[in-house]
Parts: sequence; C-alpha cells; structure tokens
Amino acid sequence: MSPRKVVAQELSRDMIIEAARRLFVQHGYQHTSMRQIAKQLNYSHGAIYYHFQNKAELFYAIVDQDFLMLMEILDDVLNKEIPSKVKVRGILLGFIEFGIKNPSHYEMMFLLKDETVHSYFAEGPNKSYDKFASSIYTLCEKKIDLKEIWSVFLSLHGFVAHYCRLDQTYEGIKVMAEAHVDFLMQILVSRMNEK
Repeated sequence: MSPRKVVAQELSRDMIIEAARRLFVQHGYQHTSMRQIAKQLNYSHGAIYYHFQNKAELFYAIVDQDFLMLMEILDDVLNKEIPSKVKVRGILLGFIEFGIKNPSHYEMMFLLKDETVHSYFAEGPNKSYDKFASSIYTLCEKKIDLKEIWSVFLSLHGFVAHYCRLDQTYEGIKVMAEAHVDFLMQILVSRMNEK
C-alpha cells in the first residue's frame, strides 16, 4: 500500500465548486468529468466523491449558490425604503445586471439543457421565480396578473440571453437595459392604472 499523498490543504466543497465552475464554463457540463475536476485540484477523483455523489449534484451546488446571489439582489431592493414603483424598476434592472455581469452563472442557471441536471435543481429556478413574481405582484398593488408577470420575466430573460451571447459588459449595454426596463415599467404602470 502506498503512503497517502501529502497535500497542502484539506479539500473542501468550496475548492471543488470553484474548480468545477471554471471547467464547466470552459468546456461545458457534458464535456467535464469528475476526474478532470479532481485533476485540476491535484486530488484523486475519490476525494471529490466524498463531498458530492455525482457531477449533477456538484452542478446543483454551484447553481444553488448562483440562485442565492440572485435572491440577495432581490432582497436588497425589497429592503430599501423607496417607493414601490422604484423597487419594481430596481428588481427588473437588478435581474438584467446580474445576468450580464455573471454570464456563465446565468447560462448555468437558465440556459443549460440537460435532463440529468434539471432533475436536480428544478427547485432553484422555481423558488427564485416565485419570489420575483410575488414581489412584482405585491409591489404593483395586486393589479397585474400572473400571465403579465410571466411576460415581463420572459422579456427580461430574452434581453439577458441575447446580450450574454454577444459578450457585452453591463456598462456597455446599461443605456439599453434602462430603456428596456423603462418600456416594461410603462406597461406595468398602465396596467395598474387600468384596474
């Protein structure tokens, strides 16, 4: 039996998550193996399985962190002492800013097509969307319906997905982001005034 390899530091979940994120972004989920992640960290792949049962569970841990980041942005806006309409605008802009500033996070959260992965993290997007929808509904004085909120979300998602694929910075598209949000705000405010 060979002696155990001496390592500089004990392998942690955070170390694995950071290495995996880099590899998933570089090579994609399908083309990244647990062995590659272990090699990147100079550990055996068995050491990674001590922390994660499989690649999908590891991917879920990464995406779960990303959804928590997005929820924190939403909470920051909701906790401000500002008028409701300003909060709605802040939520919409915050979503765009998060997606554009974190394109690899956004892609892993919303754009990856893999059934194995989706079975692991269906809860993350649902909780995030539920919080988004209930916040918009409440801030709009319950005068818009869920179909309208879903349409607003899809509009934001389309905007972010488009500019993420063009490799844009948030500063480079900020004027367009504000114009898009202002357009959505006009629709929301007019719907609120109708009812």
